[in-house]
Amino acid sequence: MKVLGLVTVLGGVLTAAACGGKTSVPAGEPLPPVRARVARVEQRVMPATMEVSGVVEASQVAAVSSRVMATVTAVPVRAGDAVRAGQVLVEIDPATARGQEAQARGALAQAQAALALAERNWERFRALAERQAASQLEVDLARMQYEQAKGAVQQAQGAVEAAASVARESRVVAPFTGKVAAKLVEVGDLAAPGRPLVMVESATGRRLSVHVPESASAALTVGAKVQVRIDAMPELGSIEGVIEERAPGADPMTHTVMVKVALTGVEVPAGAAGRASVAVGTRSLVAVPVSALIRHGGLDLVVVRDGQGLARSRAVTLGERLEGEAVAVLSGLSGGEEVLLGLSGAPVDGAPVDGVRS
Repeated sequence: MKVLGLVTVLGGVLTAAACGGKTSVPAGEPLPPVRARVARVEQRVMPATMEVSGVVEASQVAAVSSRVMATVTAVPVRAGDAVRAGQVLVEIDPATARGQEAQARGALAQAQAALALAERNWERFRALAERQAASQLEVDLARMQYEQAKGAVQQAQGAVEAAASVARESRVVAPFTGKVAAKLVEVGDLAAPGRPLVMVESATGRRLSVHVPESASAALTVGAKVQVRIDAMPELGSIEGVIEERAPGADPMTHTVMVKVALTGVEVPAGAAGRASVAVGTRSLVAVPVSALIRHGGLDLVVVRDGQGLARSRAVTLGERLEGEAVAVLSGLSGGEEVLLGLSGAPVDGAPVDGVRS
């Protein structure tokens, strides 16, 4: 009974649409013909896509740290500040590093003095050996001590270079031009080797990092183009990105593949949410010209010319807008039908069609 009621209601709506608010034709009189352009309903094969969400990140990000373990004495930058390559970000108390450098230089001086003595001793024993006044064992021992002293000097020189390098890191500088993404220390904090002090990101160059299901990642290769939308910036519309990085395999826990899409020519803040449209094959859909649609009583209608050349109104469910002033039809048409174009309202159902193919 419910199905019959639904059919009755829909029939009433279509009858009203067919009448178009005009007086019906008296019984027995022929219906006036409908003059309109006629177009055939298309079946199109379109690429099937799926949207995957991700986060915009800078092309370069560095967690700047120092090898010095000492107290932070100054942090002259704040989050959001623009910085240039070589600009000081954090200053650390240099006393400890300078003390270590002084110790290394003292050890080098001792090693150099020991080398000078070992060299003179070896030369002395060589001269004695030439006069048969020293044994070969004594000469060999003197030479061994000389070589050991040379090795000690080289080791001490390396220690001095390492200590001097650490001492220079008492002033932590920006590795490249960009902006401060985060300040992770304050004055008085203890800096330690490996502890991030400031996060710096490049001022230009953005990419969207997404995780694509493994089943949809086959066509995603480096250099392929992808359409991207930024959630917080709808005014940008669809942005064309290029895949610049793709993980060689899927994550065994999530079964997704990490893909990074480069965004060029747009100013997008790092951390913004975005979506990438990923091709997953093809799909078949029915498309009709927009001019074939009639809106009546909350329904979308099209007028079809049937096999006898008569006008028949049909309710359709619409999908997305397509290229070429067409729209996808999800239900109501199967493709191949002839629809009338440019009507201001639905004609009387069963009226003859005097159509010209568009």
